[in-house]
Amino acid sequence: MQSLRSQSIARKPLYTAQERARRDATVWTLVQGVLAPLQFLAFAVSLVLVLRYLLTGSGYEAATVSILIKTVFLYAIMVTGAIWEKVVFGQYLLAPAFFWEDVFSFAVIALHTAYLFGLMTGFLTPNELMYLALAAYATYAINAAQFILKLRAARLDMAVRP
Repeated sequence: MQSLRSQSIARKPLYTAQERARRDATVWTLVQGVLAPLQFLAFAVSLVLVLRYLLTGSGYEAATVSILIKTVFLYAIMVTGAIWEKVVFGQYLLAPAFFWEDVFSFAVIALHTAYLFGLMTGFLTPNELMYLALAAYATYAINAAQFILKLRAARLDMAVRP
């Protein structure tokens, strides 16, 4: 079994020393650190409300408002995250260190935006909207896990490379 040190050395570190310094110096890191758990809280509450509506048929308005709140958090974290990437890596999106997380984020945004379109146009029924929200939430959960794994990798890098 490999030690923590040898596992971390085997892969390229997430940040160069300069990128880490920019990450630690920018206010956008704090903004992301605040928005991410707030978005997760909005997601958890909304998920319960959406499932409640689908199971009981009641609470459509509450579920809808909760999805809208979750979507606002998503857009906020995506815009500020792009700014963070520009400050840290020199490009707004698809920096090599976060390439696949950003790619998957596009699917998350697309599904949330499709929900908004369906809601605003009346193109989808309430049940279809809720199932679309669940699909958006499933992609969000995968994307959140991607970012949590990157945060863990960054912490492992710090344990090996102070």
